[in-house]
Amino acid sequence: MSKSLHLNAANPKLWVVIGVGVAGVLILAEVQRRRLRARSSVKEDFGAFVDRFQLLPFPHSPPPAAPLSLSGLTFAINDNIDVKGYVTGHGSADWKRMQAASEKTALVVTTMLRNGATCVGKTVMGELGFGLLGENKSYGTPVNPRFPCHFPGGSASGSAAAVAARIVDFSLGTDTTGCIRIPASFCGIIGFRPSHGTVSTIGVSPNSQSLDTIGCLTSDPLVLHRLGHALLQLSPLEPRRTRSILIADDLFQLSKVPVQKAVYVISKTVVTLSGYQTPKHINFGQYIASHVPSLKIFSEDSEGLQNGISTLRALSSVMLLLQRHEFKTNHEDWIRSVKPKLGADVSQRVWGAINTVQENVKSLYKVRMEMRAALKSLLKDDGILITPTVADPPPRLNSKKGLRVEFYDRMFSLLSIASMSRGCEVTIPFGTHDDSPVSISFISSHGSDKFLLDTVLDMYPSLQDVVGTISSYLPLPYINGNMDAAELVKEKGNASYKGKQWNKAASYYTQAIELNKSNATYYCNRAASFLELLCSFQKAEEDCSKAISLDKKNVKAYLRRGAARESLGLHRAALQDFKHALVLEPQNKAAGEAEKRLLKLIR
Repeated sequence: MSKSLHLNAANPKLWVVIGVGVAGVLILAEVQRRRLRARSSVKEDFGAFVDRFQLLPFPHSPPPAAPLSLSGLTFAINDNIDVKGYVTGHGSADWKRMQAASEKTALVVTTMLRNGATCVGKTVMGELGFGLLGENKSYGTPVNPRFPCHFPGGSASGSAAAVAARIVDFSLGTDTTGCIRIPASFCGIIGFRPSHGTVSTIGVSPNSQSLDTIGCLTSDPLVLHRLGHALLQLSPLEPRRTRSILIADDLFQLSKVPVQKAVYVISKTVVTLSGYQTPKHINFGQYIASHVPSLKIFSEDSEGLQNGISTLRALSSVMLLLQRHEFKTNHEDWIRSVKPKLGADVSQRVWGAINTVQENVKSLYKVRMEMRAALKSLLKDDGILITPTVADPPPRLNSKKGLRVEFYDRMFSLLSIASMSRGCEVTIPFGTHDDSPVSISFISSHGSDKFLLDTVLDMYPSLQDVVGTISSYLPLPYINGNMDAAELVKEKGNASYKGKQWNKAASYYTQAIELNKSNATYYCNRAASFLELLCSFQKAEEDCSKAISLDKKNVKAYLRRGAARESLGLHRAALQDFKHALVLEPQNKAAGEAEKRLLKLIR
C-alpha cells in the first residue's frame, strides 16, 4: 500500500492538482484580506478619500514671529482641485484615466499652505461636479458620519464626511448649485459659499464658471472665521456695524424647519447680543418677483402656488439652464468622444446639458445681474437674510427611488438665491427634526463676506445654546410680524432691567408699546422701570392704570400702581390697589405687608 502511495505521489498530474488547490486557497485568502482591508479603510475614513498624501505648510519664521492663522490645522480638498504630481479626477474614473498629473498646485491650496495648514488628501466628489445626494459610481458613496443611514449630500460628499468625522479640521470644494451647502446641511456641519469671484479658481476644474465658487466646510465657527479671512485675504480690522436681520417667512413654509422655531431661536439669540436691530419679516419670493423683472419669461402658471414661490422656482430653473449652457461649452467634446461611465442621476444631468440648445443665453445673464442688484438693494451692507438651507432632511439610503421631482424643486429654489445673486452664504446646523439634521442659512449680498463671517462668529454659540434647549416637538407660540417684534423688544427691555439699566429698559418697553398697544405686560414693565428711576412716579401710575384697563387680573399692575401712588402721597388710593392685589392673590406677601404699612399711616 505504501508503494501505491509512492507511485501516486510521483505522478505529475497529482502535483498539478495540489498546486491548483493551494493557489485557489491563497487567492481566496488574499481576496478576503483585501475585502477586510477595504472595509477597515472605509470604516476608518468613512470612504471620504480618493488619495491620501501630505502637503506640509510653507516654512515660517520662528518665534517670536506671530503664528500663522491656520497653523496646526489639517484640511482635505475636492478631487477637482489640482495638486502638483497628482492626477485631478473631477470625481470620474474615466476623466482621471485620460489626464496627466498636474504640473502646478491650485492657488487656493498654496494659500492654505502659506497660512500654516497641512493638506492630507483628496476627497470623493460627485462625478464632474454633479450629484446632489453624494453618490459616486467609481468610488462609492461616502458614509455620513453623524447620520450613517442617510445620504451625505453632494457634490462635496467626501469633504463633508471628512469634516463631520473629525478626520480634518476643514475641507475645500466648489459650490455651483449647492455642492457645499447641501452636504453641510445633510452632515450637520458648517458650510460657507463665498461671494462669486472672490476666491481664485486657478487650478480648479470648472463645472459652470458663472456659478462656481470655492467654498469650505468645518465644524468649528472659529475655524470658519480664520479660514474665511485667509481664503478671501480679508483685513482683520473693520468698524463694527449694526446688524439687520430679515427672516424669510415664506421660504420656511417650504421647509421642515417650523417658522415658529426659527423665529424663536433667532429672537432669543439676538436679545443676548449688542448691535442687532429687531428682526424683521419678509415675503422674499414676492420681493424677488417685483425686483427681478426678467424672471417673468421663465415663470410658469401653477395653480395652488403663491406668486413668490413660483418666482423662486423660475429663478432656480434659470440657474440650472445657465449651468447646462456653460457645462456644455466646457465639456461637450470630451463627453461625446469618451462617453464616460456615470451614475444614473449624473448621467441624466450631464447628457441633459449636452443635448440642450439654449437660444436666449443673454436672458440668463440678465436675470443674474438683476438678482444681484435686488439682493444688494434689500440687504445693503448691514443685512442678513435668514432662510432654510434646503427644504427637506437628507433622504435615507434606501429611499432614493421614492424621491419626487418636488424634492429637487424645493431644494434648488432655496439654493438659487446665493448662486444667482453671486452673494455669500453660511449654512448653520439647527438641531434635528424627526431625528434628521436640519439647518438654516445666513445670506449676505455680494462682497459682504467679512460682515457675514463676523456675524456667524458672534451669533453661533448663543444660537446653538438656544437650539439645544428646545425640542423640534416643543409647542411654540405663534409668532408673526409686529407681534414678534414687540416680544423681542420686550425681552431686550427685560435684559436691560436685570442689568439695572432703567432708562434703557424703559426705552425698549416704549418701543414694544409702539409696536403693540394692546399688551398689558409692556405697560406694566415700563412702570417698573419708572419706579426704579425714582422720578417718574406719575408716569408709572399712568402705565399701570393702562395695564389694568387691558387686564383686570394683572396683580403686578396693582402692586406697582400702589407703589407709585404711595410715593406720590396718595395713601388711600394706594391701599385700595394693594387690597385688589390681595383679592386676586391672597398669599401675596408684598401686598400684605404694604396693606399693613398703609393702614398704620392712615390711622
